[in-house]
Amino acid sequence: MDLYSAQRIAEAEAARTGLGTGPNRRLRLTLIIGMPLFLPVLGIMILVPKSWANDVLYVYEAGIIGCLLHYVWVFVRYPRYAGRPPYLTRDLAMGGGFFLPSLFFGFWPGMIAAPAWALFVGVAYAVEETREHRGHR
Repeated sequence: MDLYSAQRIAEAEAARTGLGTGPNRRLRLTLIIGMPLFLPVLGIMILVPKSWANDVLYVYEAGIIGCLLHYVWVFVRYPRYAGRPPYLTRDLAMGGGFFLPSLFFGFWPGMIAAPAWALFVGVAYAVEETREHRGHR
């Protein structure tokens, strides 16, 4: 086993467990921080004056859009399945998890964009695997 193969195996194991490395880590942290943040946001909305509650909500909604744009940015950097680090496709599809906080606050752009994103990643993967299986590159 050469050094490159050993490094690739170590990266795959790190990506599978824990937070991973590189883009996997960034996407997982984006999901871990952005998705459950709706609970503190709800608490802040209860504690601040009524005139500020909508502003807090708008900031969180902008954060959801920012998180989804981060997923798009990583996809643009690694568009081909063959060129992605291990488990990156799975982490990209997890962007659909932003559907729940969007649903909780009634943020319809997030309710549409999050599942559409997960569906897009799945279809892109299926199309590429079909092309590779048929011998087209």
